[in-house]
Amino acid sequence: MTDWTPQQLATLDAEDELEISSHRGDGSLRPFVTIWAVRSGDAIFVRSAYGRDNGWFRRALASGTGQVRFGGVDQQVTFTGIDAADAVNSALDEVYRAKYARYAKNIVDTVVGANAHEVTLRLDPR
Repeated sequence: MTDWTPQQLATLDAEDELEISSHRGDGSLRPFVTIWAVRSGDAIFVRSAYGRDNGWFRRALASGTGQVRFGGVDQQVTFTGIDAADAVNSALDEVYRAKYARYAKNIVDTVVGANAHEVTLRLDPR
């Protein structure tokens, strides 16, 4: 595992969205899906706005690996599920609220709170 570079993290901070894809069983990539992403410290996180049944989320958990693209960054990643009780979730709620404050509260609420804590993934470069 490698770490995100300071430049990659700054780029993610400046971007509203990233594109995410998981690997199929044969190693090929599934179609990319556009989602919101935030960082906490030197880690990047995503959440499923529509719960565990959201297709991209299920596939990411099942494959464990994939790729993300944002602001010129194109990076292979591993997906790690974060326990809902992990303290990072409260911090991520605040980061999501701050980063996406210009959007309607009901939209931001889809990626904050207890339900979102259950569908949080950390993206680690590989």
